[in-house]
Amino acid sequence: MENYDEVEILLVEDNSADAELALRALKRKNLLNRVHWVEDGAAALDFIFRSGQYASRTGAQPKLVLLDLKLPKVDGIEVLRRLKADIATRTIPIVMLTSSAEERDIIKSYSLGVNSYIVKPVDFDKFTQTVSEVGFYWMLLNKQPV
Repeated sequence: MENYDEVEILLVEDNSADAELALRALKRKNLLNRVHWVEDGAAALDFIFRSGQYASRTGAQPKLVLLDLKLPKVDGIEVLRRLKADIATRTIPIVMLTSSAEERDIIKSYSLGVNSYIVKPVDFDKFTQTVSEVGFYWMLLNKQPV
């Protein structure tokens, strides 16, 4: 069984190429060993709420969720809605990291409490730089409640 006690970043991304780029970028900031990647919104909810395949998960909640908008099973908006609606998970910072630049998606995300909305750069170098800066900011610079 995998050890989830040290997970600090939950990466929710269905595109394996984007996930690999994000993981590579986080590795540059020495954050890779604390990342858990899931490929759909249902798995993200199971991880956070310790249900399904993660029912026996122990340890703290992640300190950051990097969340794609367009996901299979449960979309990013619904994941965001459920995490921000629950008092136990409301303070977990959620960064929407998505290809959607549609104003309605941005407005909906902020109305539900997203902490940041970032449109994925198409360029490989810009994408990895963006993810590494996001990880660095939220994990090392931002002060969160204990």
